[in-house]
Amino acid sequence: MNRPRLPLLRTAGRMTALVAAAAGMLLTAAAPAVAAAPAGRYVALGDSYTSAPLVPTQVDLNCLRSNRNYPSLVAASAGSSSFADVSCSGATTEDILYGGDGALGIALPPQVNAVTPATALVTVQIGGNDIGFSGIISDCAEASVSSPLGSPCKNRFTAGGTDQLRARIAAAAPKVAAVLRAVRQAAPNARVVVLGYPAILPDSGYGCWPVVPIAYQDVPYLRGVQKALNTMLADTAAAGGASYADVYTPSIGRDSCKSSGTRWVEGLVPQNAAAPFHPNARGEQGMATALLAHLS
Repeated sequence: MNRPRLPLLRTAGRMTALVAAAAGMLLTAAAPAVAAAPAGRYVALGDSYTSAPLVPTQVDLNCLRSNRNYPSLVAASAGSSSFADVSCSGATTEDILYGGDGALGIALPPQVNAVTPATALVTVQIGGNDIGFSGIISDCAEASVSSPLGSPCKNRFTAGGTDQLRARIAAAAPKVAAVLRAVRQAAPNARVVVLGYPAILPDSGYGCWPVVPIAYQDVPYLRGVQKALNTMLADTAAAGGASYADVYTPSIGRDSCKSSGTRWVEGLVPQNAAAPFHPNARGEQGMATALLAHLS
């Protein structure tokens, strides 16, 4: 599947992202987590929440991938005998299965090709782009300007009596299941872990418009959509013989409305090195810690 890969939420422009990514190489990030986890070959599959666009240090500009994303931290802590991180910003389930193009237009093979019979651990974090999360966030942010106290986003996506976003989540489930089947076929003896997504919006209340430009009444709606996505991932993991690592619960109280020194996920205008509405280094560290706890 040949199309550009972009982060889960599009930045102001590809060149802006690449310049910021290059600049990020000069910065430092959090120290790796320390915990016990299975050693052996580790392969990380996923989208921009895995690759960590603009989090220092960026080591792959085609995929906007950081060497301080949670897979890198886990591999270092676990003492993996070999490690392949093929996560890429903008990836969908189709990119894992069939490949595509990166942000620089360079073609990439299917991510699943990195999984070998000798692989001991595979982590998968995918699904956000399958439901069009970048478009959802940008559309809801734009709609909030005209009705900051209302629910313009919910009204749009539930018009006609059908919740379009819940329908997208249901449609993504068999695609995630296909990824897990392909992983299991490639590495029958591997431990396979599916990760959910950390909290983007507060776990209660009505958000912090205009700092995070989501209308007050839309915050509970979008929070429910994210929780439904995570539930689908957990259910699909269980049905596919994989386990599910909950990174949402430990992220509660660390959403994009919190202070720059607390949040795991940045807002529309990041105050830490990260793409808009994506995990910063603290968020990647937090997901690494949650994954290591799940593995131990």
